[in-house]
Amino acid sequence: MKEIEITKENFESEVLKSDKPVIVDFWAPWCGPCRMLGPVISEIAEEHDEIKVCKVNVDNENDLATQFGVMSIPFVASFKDGQLYKSTVGFQPKEGILELLS
Repeated sequence: MKEIEITKENFESEVLKSDKPVIVDFWAPWCGPCRMLGPVISEIAEEHDEIKVCKVNVDNENDLATQFGVMSIPFVASFKDGQLYKSTVGFQPKEGILELLS
């Protein structure tokens, strides 16, 4: 499965109302660590159909970044049953990202 690009218009339907656990990567194209994390996020999306993987470009979706207190990127958050569950800041290996759901 591919990552889903999230905007304020589809955030509720794709993330908050998801029937699967969701990983949301808050990123920006100019951010070096975000570019390093990108392939890891893509790999999780390809390998784990039981997880919905989403990306929020903070340059385009500043309101969403503000709503979740994103001060540094990459900021990766997990959501379960419509609620923010866990989050982390900075580059993480694949195992670290998957631990956000446990």
